[in-house]
Amino acid sequence: MEQVIRSGFRRPASFIGLAIGLGLFFASSCLAADVPTDYQVKAAFLLNFTKFIEWPAAAFAARDAPIAICILGDDPFGSALDQIVAGEVVNGRPVAAQRIKRVPPPKSCQVLFVGRPEKDAAEILPGLGPGILTVGEGPSFVHGGGMIAFVVENRRVRFEINQAAAENAGIKLSSRLLNVAKSVE
Repeated sequence: MEQVIRSGFRRPASFIGLAIGLGLFFASSCLAADVPTDYQVKAAFLLNFTKFIEWPAAAFAARDAPIAICILGDDPFGSALDQIVAGEVVNGRPVAAQRIKRVPPPKSCQVLFVGRPEKDAAEILPGLGPGILTVGEGPSFVHGGGMIAFVVENRRVRFEINQAAAENAGIKLSSRLLNVAKSVE
């Protein structure tokens, strides 16, 4: 009986942790601006995704390499992503934001936000190597092989997950992340 009670509190605690993290972000953003933009919220999600992902060791160039969040193509985040990742460390690795114009070489990006039109994403995704978490926008992104897609529903930023795509890339998604997704394929 005691074990059931403990496990019953794990799931809410993980939701509370994610909610607190996002709440702190929203509170700090509200001090700087009246309402956080969709891309400020998405930037916070990109950072928080890194806390609920397990990459294969081969995804990093070295044991002390940072977790690189790369923006491919147009950068809709502006300085929001840089501000959010500044000084952050996840699982002993610093987190860094990078802007890139071409498909990244292996081990240079662990999170890749594809800010290009859908037709370009469909060409890019199959050529990526293992160990790269791909994030884009709109439900068609996950249907086209992307791993996480931001969707806006009732003026709230949510996300959908393609778990099979993540597993095929050797990436393990935490059950806590899967539980808060709008949908999981």
